[in-house]
Amino acid sequence: MRINLSPIAILVLCALALPIASGSAPVLHIFGNANMDAVVDQSDEAFLSAIIEGKEKSSELADANFDGKVDSQDISQVEQIINGTEKNLTILDGNNLPITIKKPVERIVAEYLDNADLMQILKKTDKVVGVDLAVAKSPAEFPKLSKQTSVGAMHKEPDYEKVLSLNPDILLVFSNVTEEKKKNLPGVCVLFAGLYYPDLLNPETSAFTDAVRKLGYVLDARPEAEEYIQWHIDSLNKLMETTGKIPDSEKPTVLVAAYPEADEKTIFTFAKIDTLSSMVELAGGKTVAANLPDFIKSTYRIEVDPEWLLQEDPDYIVLLVVATTYSGLVLDPPSGYDADNATGMKQALEAFMNRPEYANLTAVRNGHVYIVSGNMRNDASKGLIGAAYLAKIFHPDKVKLDPEDLHQEYMQKFLGLDYDLDLHGVFIYPPLIEGQGKLEGVPDSYYDMAVKNIAAGA
Repeated sequence: MRINLSPIAILVLCALALPIASGSAPVLHIFGNANMDAVVDQSDEAFLSAIIEGKEKSSELADANFDGKVDSQDISQVEQIINGTEKNLTILDGNNLPITIKKPVERIVAEYLDNADLMQILKKTDKVVGVDLAVAKSPAEFPKLSKQTSVGAMHKEPDYEKVLSLNPDILLVFSNVTEEKKKNLPGVCVLFAGLYYPDLLNPETSAFTDAVRKLGYVLDARPEAEEYIQWHIDSLNKLMETTGKIPDSEKPTVLVAAYPEADEKTIFTFAKIDTLSSMVELAGGKTVAANLPDFIKSTYRIEVDPEWLLQEDPDYIVLLVVATTYSGLVLDPPSGYDADNATGMKQALEAFMNRPEYANLTAVRNGHVYIVSGNMRNDASKGLIGAAYLAKIFHPDKVKLDPEDLHQEYMQKFLGLDYDLDLHGVFIYPPLIEGQGKLEGVPDSYYDMAVKNIAAGA
């Protein structure tokens, strides 16, 4: 058994460790937040005055103008931050490193789904002058941004000349590996905000929430950022109120894994740090990967063999497919916002179900195998909607939250999309609830079995 890391996830754990520990109050990692709470406000001016007078000890973020000392100029900088008139803003990025950003930010290049979604959430699409290949190939989710200049596959083959030709103030990156991009983009602020890890069980202090809040300050969109953060946390808490009361003995065991192609002899399951593992736990399931020694060590996913899976014999299997990768590759089966036909998902599910090595698994025999789209993990819904769908699968008699209603609210209220889930999109297969309508291509036998199991709470 070995740990397998994707190029985007050769991460230092400080990216997750940036927000303070669960159970403590959240900290906004902006220099000027002298009293280390979740906002820069007048209380920070008072705290700075107390530091200067020797009544308080200096804090990590007290040096508001980041000049190496705490003095009256920091009070002036905090006042400007409060008023939104600062010319420079220094933050701790998702790698826990200080980075100074020139304000205002007028021209943005955005990489991958998380950052592009945030531009829609923060209502800053008019500031985006370029996007990566993945966003350019996702017109349903990004009807405006997908038409912006494509700077290519920023993961494998970044077109630095194209980026520079757009004269951006800032490049919002998806990966925390930023040194090469900083080297090749002089004069451009390369920012990894830290959106990758939401920590669904402790959202108030997660790196994701901190990143959204920081971007609100960076892009002068604080009200929009706070509105989304509150909705995201409230929705997670509503789900947690239900699934948190489910006895451990009633929680099904779950394998969550990347969809294995027919020629793949191993399975890639996901580590504790990954959104998918949090999704399973929030949904009231128990990931079988928790039994692996590398579960708390890996920063992404873990390779296991079929024998291990047969030994664990989970109650449910959840397989991840990604429509468009960070490299801009469009993969089969089609899924997500740009897919209106479930035939590809049907064929993928049948292929897995028909593999002889998995025929005797409990999940396969009971029809408890589902395929989920990468949009449930890789955009700014950040696992919340995926967890709601999984909770409805695992505990249909206990979970009252309608995942489709939640998904529709997210798209309309925050992404600004005129998108009808009854007509478009394939996010989970097979469909969950009778009455929503069968998707084209769904085999009746599997659909009927799945609906029957869900209705019975199997």
